[in-house]
Amino acid sequence: MLREALPEIVTGVVPGPKSKALLERKEKALPAALGKAVYPVCIAKGEGAMLEDLDGNRFLDWIGGVGVLNIGYSRPEVVEAVKEQADKYFHTIINVITHEGYVELAEKLNSIVPVRGEEKKTYFANSGAEADENAIKIARAYTKRSNVICFSGAFHGRTNLTMALTAKKAYSVDMGPFPSGIYRAEYPYLYRAPKGYTEEEAVTYYIDKLYRLFDEASPAKDIACMIIEPLQGEGGFIPAPISWVKAVRKICDENGILMIADEVQSGFCRTGKMFASDYWAEAGIQPDIITMAKSLGGGVPVSGICARAEIMDAALPGTIGGTYCGNPLACASALKVIEIYEKENLADRSMEIGRKVRAAYKEFALKYPVIGDIRGLGGMIGMEFVKDKETKEPFPEFVSAMVRNAVQRGLLIENAGTYGNVIRFLAPLVMTDEQLAAGLAIFEECLKVTTKQLCK
Repeated sequence: MLREALPEIVTGVVPGPKSKALLERKEKALPAALGKAVYPVCIAKGEGAMLEDLDGNRFLDWIGGVGVLNIGYSRPEVVEAVKEQADKYFHTIINVITHEGYVELAEKLNSIVPVRGEEKKTYFANSGAEADENAIKIARAYTKRSNVICFSGAFHGRTNLTMALTAKKAYSVDMGPFPSGIYRAEYPYLYRAPKGYTEEEAVTYYIDKLYRLFDEASPAKDIACMIIEPLQGEGGFIPAPISWVKAVRKICDENGILMIADEVQSGFCRTGKMFASDYWAEAGIQPDIITMAKSLGGGVPVSGICARAEIMDAALPGTIGGTYCGNPLACASALKVIEIYEKENLADRSMEIGRKVRAAYKEFALKYPVIGDIRGLGGMIGMEFVKDKETKEPFPEFVSAMVRNAVQRGLLIENAGTYGNVIRFLAPLVMTDEQLAAGLAIFEECLKVTTKQLCK
């Protein structure tokens, strides 16, 4: 049974002949901007944390659709829920005809999403980028202000507005012009804070830089919102220190600015809580708006925007919504997915996986000097690679080679970070202990091989 299987490459090298043929067809039929086959893998089926390619090779997936598959591939209960809905109807648009699944999913999220306020409201879009863009629309409608603060290392999507918000400009080459009123502050990247700073000193340094923005870029009175990833994804799996979030929350409150938490990648048990913002809520610093996507639908496209009612109701009729937003099939999937998270305590499982991975990573760090930092929350962990621990010079070539070496051994891993020198751990939370052990063994084997290849 694939769900319980371990990685195995039966073709000797990847890709095998069937996958190679499909990759050739892909190159001819799809635009080059979608990327060459970094992962020469063509899926035939997936179950749990495992996928099998067209040639029968089996891979342990530590990418999980870049955070989409927290409950894994092909969960039978979710498949059944979508089939049951499909037997009734595929589609209606909530702006015209109401369907119960949309309302029920909104009610469920209103009961669990840790935003400020007692009475909450939620509406749906199709992707994380759409959720972030809609959150900013709502913030502007509520505050009657236009400007937005985002942060270094941020990734918020590939629409025109979210490309402007996204820090790494490789994601937006030749795509301008971009909207005005977007200002970038420095995210608290403690590993790369000024040398010798304590965490407290580093947090003060980053907050001082944020205050400078009000003098040098936009007055605080013109800022509608700040959008923050509680744990940066593409930026390198960097958690925002609670002390920094407290200071930002205070700045927002003093200046009438809304705080948006982008939980597209960190949400739904990934960090050991249902939302990473639950850690903020425990400290009394809930965000005003939370955006979510990816593992909300377990693979069916759906995203959500949640805030207290007075914020949500500021948008005028006709300014939000869309043809496929809150599609009945997606809502059916999401309701079942959330039920599984809660029933199986996958937040606790994320913490358990995270403890095991951190322990193994710390042992690896003692053996391999290229490992500069290990960080994260729960089962969302990043490992940063450097050429020298003293200078912290990034080592993206090492990470690229790790990715190539791992796929040839049946493990899928992915890079992250401003410099492309971080390996992210985003494995499905339903991965078995045996699969985790096998993945860690392959990971260390790749560390050995890559060290021999690149480190003299």
